[in-house]
Amino acid sequence: MSSFKTFAEKQSQVQTLPTSEFLKKVGQVTGGTLLSITMLSSSVLAGGLVGLAISFRDLPDVRQLRSFVPSETTYIYDIKGKLLTRIHGEANRQVVPLDQISPNLKRAVLASEDSRFYEHHGINPGGIGRAALVNFASGEVREGGSTITMQLVKNIFLSQKRAFTRKIAEAVLAIRLEQVLSKDEILEMYLNQVYWGHNNYGVQTAARTYFKKSAQNLNLGESAMMAGLIQAPEEFSPFVSMKLAKQKQKEVLGRMLDLNWISQQEYNDALKQKIKLGQIRSFQGSALPYITNTVAQELIKKFGRETLLKGGMQVQTTVDTSFQMMAEKTIKKWHQTLERQGLNNNQMALVAIDPRTHFVKALVGGVDSKTSEFNRATQAHRQPGSSFKPFVYYTAFASGKFTPRTTILDTPVSYRDGNGWYSPRNYDNSFMGAIPVRTALALSRNIPAIKIGKAVGMNKVIETCRTLGIMSPMLPVSSLPLGAIGVTPLEMASAYATIANYGWRSPPTIIARVTDGSGNVLIDNTPQPQRVLDPWASAATLDVMQTVVREGTGRGADIGRPVAGKTGTTSSEKDIWFIGTVPQLTTAIWVGRDNNRQLSSHATGGGMVAPIWRDFMQKALKDVPVENFQPPSNFPRPKSN
Repeated sequence: MSSFKTFAEKQSQVQTLPTSEFLKKVGQVTGGTLLSITMLSSSVLAGGLVGLAISFRDLPDVRQLRSFVPSETTYIYDIKGKLLTRIHGEANRQVVPLDQISPNLKRAVLASEDSRFYEHHGINPGGIGRAALVNFASGEVREGGSTITMQLVKNIFLSQKRAFTRKIAEAVLAIRLEQVLSKDEILEMYLNQVYWGHNNYGVQTAARTYFKKSAQNLNLGESAMMAGLIQAPEEFSPFVSMKLAKQKQKEVLGRMLDLNWISQQEYNDALKQKIKLGQIRSFQGSALPYITNTVAQELIKKFGRETLLKGGMQVQTTVDTSFQMMAEKTIKKWHQTLERQGLNNNQMALVAIDPRTHFVKALVGGVDSKTSEFNRATQAHRQPGSSFKPFVYYTAFASGKFTPRTTILDTPVSYRDGNGWYSPRNYDNSFMGAIPVRTALALSRNIPAIKIGKAVGMNKVIETCRTLGIMSPMLPVSSLPLGAIGVTPLEMASAYATIANYGWRSPPTIIARVTDGSGNVLIDNTPQPQRVLDPWASAATLDVMQTVVREGTGRGADIGRPVAGKTGTTSSEKDIWFIGTVPQLTTAIWVGRDNNRQLSSHATGGGMVAPIWRDFMQKALKDVPVENFQPPSNFPRPKSN
């Protein structure tokens, strides 16, 4: 709870009365005759309530409110602070301290709900007396006479059902609470707890919804309108009826004027202040669903669903909204292009990562999040095909037994695996004989990749994959070098990014920072890279992958600057890939069908996906300077053939 001067001291701004006179006026009720009539009976009632407190031993212990933490909305932002979505359970709330709430609003609420708040001790005898007379005359509970303290304990501890027994319980708990918390603490808790309509709990979310501003900046007219909502928020909401909202606003301002809390001039000016409404946002969807859903799943894994919905976390992602939207538009455009070419029901995924930080810069899980929320970038495990081969060649280079110039035989071969004999073939069913490793990868020859995998050991290849963060299941079978496993585009993009950074790796993340409602840091993903790969082997792999784009199967990805990449095409053309990198950005793109059926006969990563990659990267790197791959200076760069 924040420290806060007494309410009376805060009213020194009121120019019509000096502070001493104002304090005398605070809480005076118009109609002294009624007060005199009811004072005796209500004093007796108050004394009786104190006695009844002894018998209410089964009521909640109000001392727990000292550590009470109300549920708060979690906010997710992009890297520049743009709000992407709000995530909450029943209560959409952001808690703010009392000194960050407009004095106008505090005065308006007290005038409307409990003008003697700073004088009574939890119950207002005059208010209870008036309510008792009204209720007695009607034969039912029509008027509550509740103080703000009574309303607070009702909202937190008791049911909303109107009954005499509940009113007595309210009074008992209110008296107890006033002995535990200060007036300022009670008022702060009340203003953050109360319901303001349209799923807005607490002043901050209400102020932002109704007037598109912080509760700290509400003027007198806006404050009076908000105070008028408390008794029936949806009925008097300006979104529902501005006429009724203005009527309640006038009533609140009139009450403030009667109490001499504002001057006649302030009253007149407040009625004339133009009301600029915001928008009802409590149930709006996310601006970037693939991003925010991924973030939400990560937070649930770490903190649990309850904390996500009620913990009031402030989450900064690694993604820039405009960059992500550009990626989504690119994918949607190429989806439509492929549809026109007869490739119906195609799906796509894209992941772009900064290899220097391993921050995710774009993540597109499909062609349209509105029709399918399934995130193929993080949840779909598809075969990478030949885009897996760089991991085999890196393992070979790291063994010290191979270089880009090493000769390998592209000739027929058969292997006996657990399921019988396996006779691999190249995509074009031809054999090239003795060729350099560089050529084998540039032209994506299958048999050389398998032979090299056998030579270094399939378990070593798996070890490389684990080091790179690929945790999908894999077995040391002969077909492993051809990508006969299931991986996600996020795994592949992250692995290539590590190679692009010469073996330096941080865990890939879409979350930059998370704080709780009090500003305590829960997650800080400031990059802390560790070297996990051999730098010479990484440089050699990058060098050969540049040949893929210059002279091999990835020529369609040429963007006029140094690019290292690899195509990927699985058997029966079910999964088509291109993954490529420049020093500043690594991007993986997958194209396939959700039903895992063939896309098109003779569809290849080089022919189908490399142009999509090129289109995206040209936009992504529009204002990014051209850089060459610069390996560390403590080892020689492999020579080209």
